[in-house]
Amino acid sequence: MAGFTFAPAGREARIIDKLSEINWGLVGIIAVIAGIGFAMLYSVAGGSFEPWASKQMIRFAAGLIILITVALIDIRIWMSLAYPAYAMSIVLLIAVELAGEMGGGAERWLNLGPIQVQPSEFMKISLILALARYFHGLTLDEVSRPFQLLPALFIIGLPAGLVLMQPNLGTATIIALVGFSLLFLAGLSWKIIVPTIMAGLAAIPVAWQFLHDYQKERVYTFLDPDRDPLGAGYNILQAKIALGSGGVFGKGFLNGTQSHLNFLPEKHTDFIFVIVGEEFGLIGAGLLLVLYVLVLASAVSIALDTRSQFARLVAMGIGLNLLFYILINVSMVMGLIPVVGIPLPLVSYGGTAMLTVMFGFGLLMSAHVHRNVEMARHSGAFF
Repeated sequence: MAGFTFAPAGREARIIDKLSEINWGLVGIIAVIAGIGFAMLYSVAGGSFEPWASKQMIRFAAGLIILITVALIDIRIWMSLAYPAYAMSIVLLIAVELAGEMGGGAERWLNLGPIQVQPSEFMKISLILALARYFHGLTLDEVSRPFQLLPALFIIGLPAGLVLMQPNLGTATIIALVGFSLLFLAGLSWKIIVPTIMAGLAAIPVAWQFLHDYQKERVYTFLDPDRDPLGAGYNILQAKIALGSGGVFGKGFLNGTQSHLNFLPEKHTDFIFVIVGEEFGLIGAGLLLVLYVLVLASAVSIALDTRSQFARLVAMGIGLNLLFYILINVSMVMGLIPVVGIPLPLVSYGGTAMLTVMFGFGLLMSAHVHRNVEMARHSGAFF
C-alpha cells in the first residue's frame, strides 16, 4: 500500500513545487488589467454585464486555467511541440483562405461548429515557438549565415503573407515585427539589418500599389481625418473628442458620453482605450499603461534569468508580441498611425485574442518556472 501511494505523492509534491515557483505577482497584475477591461465593458454596455463583460470574465477564467496549466508543463515539451504547432497554424490559415468567414471586410475567422476562431492569433504564438526552437539550435555566428537565415525568413514570411491575403494588414505587421525582432535578439548581424531596413523603406512606394482601396483610404484618413468627418474619418475624430474631453481626471465611471450616446463605433473592441481615457482621464489611461509596462518588464526579467536560448527567446517573443499590440492599438486610437484593427490585450472584447494572450503568458511563466532547466543545443533544421 505504501508503494502504491508513494508515486502519486511524489508527483503531487512536484506540482506543488512548480505552483510555488509561478510568479503570482505577475498573475495579479494580469488580473488587474483584465479587471479594468471588465469594468470598461460593463460601462460601454450602459452599466450592464451583458452582452460583453460577463462573457469576457468567463473567458478570462478559462484563460487563467490555461496559463497555469501551460506554466506547469516542462519548457522542453513546448520546444518539442514548436514545429507541429507552427505547422498546424499554417494549416488553419490556409483553411481560412478556403472556407473563412467574412468579418470587417476580411476573411479572418474560421467557423468550427459552435465556435469561431481567428487562426492569425494562434500564429502569433506559434511563430514565437518556431523561431525560438530554430535559433536554439544555432550558434551566434550561424544566425547571420545566408543558408541558416533563409529558413528563419521563410518561417516569418509564410504566415505574414497568408494573413496579408485575408487581408489583415495589422496582424501581418505584428507577425513581421515580432519575427524580425527575434532575428535581432538571436544575434543577426547589423551588416544585414541596416541594408534590410533601407531596402524596406525604399520598397514603400512599390508596396503602396498592392494595398487594397480601403487600406489606402485609412492612410488618407490618418493624414487628414477632416476630409470625410462623417465617413472614413468619423471613428478617429470621435476618439480624439472622447480622449480630449476626459482631461486629467476623466468624467467618472459610467459617465462617458461618447460611448453611452453611441458616438464611438467599436467601443468594446479596438477603441476601448478611448473609454478608459474619457472616464478616468490621463491619470487612468496612464495607470493602465504603467501596468502594461510592469508586465513587459517582468517578461524581460524572466528572459534574462533563464538558462536556455529557447526559453529566453520565447519570453522575449511573448513580451514583444504584447508590446506591439499595445503600441499599435494606443497609437491607432490617438490618431498617430492609421486605423488597422488591433485590439488592446486583456481589455478589448474578444475570445480568441484573450485565450491566445493567456496561453502566451503561460509560456512566459513556463520559462520562469523552468528557468534552471538546461536544454541541449540541437540543429535548427526542421527534421
